[in-house]
Amino acid sequence: MKVTLQIGGMECEDCVKAIREALEDAAGVESVKVDLAKGRAVIEGEEEDLDVSELIEIVEIEGYEAKAL
Repeated sequence: MKVTLQIGGMECEDCVKAIREALEDAAGVESVKVDLAKGRAVIEGEEEDLDVSELIEIVEIEGYEAKAL
């Protein structure tokens, strides 16, 4: 399963790193790609384990805005 999130508030590579590392720790996540220029994160993992609401909450806890695309 692939989930794409629109992320607001990213300004630098440190933001990208913080979001990527936080999302990588979520249940069921196999890979995370964060694109600063597009303001998006693409998360891939096992369908039964990925919870979109949880992924959004993880990004928001890091201090950024997120919504599923």
